[in-house]
Amino acid sequence: MPAAMDLPEHKRRLLDAMSQVVARKGYADTTIADIAAEARVSKRTFYEHFAGKAECLFALYAAASEQALQVLQQALDPGRDWHEQVERAVHAYLSTLARNAPLLRTLFIEILHLGPEGLRVRRRVTQDIADFIASVATSRQNADAPLLNTMAVAIVGGINELVLQAIEDDRVDQLGELSRPAAHLVRAVIDATLCRSCPAPAAARGAKAA
Repeated sequence: MPAAMDLPEHKRRLLDAMSQVVARKGYADTTIADIAAEARVSKRTFYEHFAGKAECLFALYAAASEQALQVLQQALDPGRDWHEQVERAVHAYLSTLARNAPLLRTLFIEILHLGPEGLRVRRRVTQDIADFIASVATSRQNADAPLLNTMAVAIVGGINELVLQAIEDDRVDQLGELSRPAAHLVRAVIDATLCRSCPAPAAARGAKAA
């Protein structure tokens, strides 16, 4: 797993193993013995790091999502045009996802099998990425932060749906092709939101007053 390489070795190996085994067998049929065997550690070592396989999957999701957020942060270049930055960041994000199809399927599909807790973890990660998008956009001008935060969540949700569709259609290796439409979505929503936050031109204010 390319994420969270600063974790202790056994924990990182367990997360790697979780990704591979769940991708092969599905979450329901994966056992802790499977994960331990794939990681070449004992079940005792597994329980030293995780209370159960659900906690292991949550940790995998969090680690991979943290890496995705780092990719977005590193792709931004303040010296470039805002729209160009968006396309570069989205392309970097989608390219990172495409590099590990088993992990992608695990995180985007298997996490949904974990009920309310799985949904909470997914929503928390969505919010983290949305907060990043909103913080970058609001740094450009004094925007309507509550509105922008809501729209940023919608942006992340929209891109995630495009990724899910690619997974279902077995087109993970073509995720890069989504860069342009995804970037267009980000730019359109943020530009429209920021424009709404801009002060009205003097002529328009005068017309309203009349």
